[in-house]
Amino acid sequence: MSGGISYQNKDILFKFLSELYENVTLDVFGLDDIPKIKELLPNEFPEVTADEKRSDIVFQLEDGSILMLEYESNSKFVENHLKYIRYVHRISQRYFQKENNIKKVRIVVIYTSDVTKVKEKLDLGDLQIVSKSVLLSEYNGDAIMEKIVNKIRAGEQLTHEELFKFSILPLMHSVRERDELIHDSIELAKQIENEQQQVQVIAGILTSTDKFIDDEYARKVKEWLKMTKVGRAFEEEKQEAVKKAEKEAEKKQAKRIAKSLLDILSPELIAEKTGLEIEEVEKLKRV
Repeated sequence: MSGGISYQNKDILFKFLSELYENVTLDVFGLDDIPKIKELLPNEFPEVTADEKRSDIVFQLEDGSILMLEYESNSKFVENHLKYIRYVHRISQRYFQKENNIKKVRIVVIYTSDVTKVKEKLDLGDLQIVSKSVLLSEYNGDAIMEKIVNKIRAGEQLTHEELFKFSILPLMHSVRERDELIHDSIELAKQIENEQQQVQVIAGILTSTDKFIDDEYARKVKEWLKMTKVGRAFEEEKQEAVKKAEKEAEKKQAKRIAKSLLDILSPELIAEKTGLEIEEVEKLKRV
């Protein structure tokens, strides 16, 4: 199984997943009390041990609260919710240290079709943790796929709700095996005419099936994503950003060196040795 997807700001999946979830509500699952998603956040927490996974997806909502979206294929209620407590603690600690502020955290758990019954509240006395559950066993993945297939073949645009459902379709109830459904869903997504929607859906599928997808197949799909037109544009943009960051870092280092030489060398010689303009060296003398 996949070892986990790292969502950094320069990660291709992070970018396209952000676009898929931007301004989405969870009304499609009957969760109309959850505010609209504002943005996708990195899901790496401090102090994560080597044997412990991070939260699956983390969002900031329109009301400023945080949404943890978890995918589970088992009904280990106590173990899972104890795990969520650790995640909530890390999120709270991060924002308290950074902003001196405690964020409200909401937990939504999307259960694969393997799970048909769950509990939503773990009572530990003075401490309680409550989640909202989505049972994908109640969703007919084959019927949803057939509808999507027909729309794609007819050249019709998929609604945002359909794109969202498409991204988690392999976890829904189906007569097919999950590996087959993951493969068929990704291959079907490649047929979407709008390439931007193609990559958004595939990024969503890779994310939602991260705990179940074959490593080698996931690697091939991510390589395919990079070769698409929008994927190549993103990679070029990323390389430019990296080069710019490297130049800025080199400039800062040159200025630090120049500043340390001001008392012993002339501005002309410092400029020659550091590559800075003489005007920049002169300016450093006045700071």
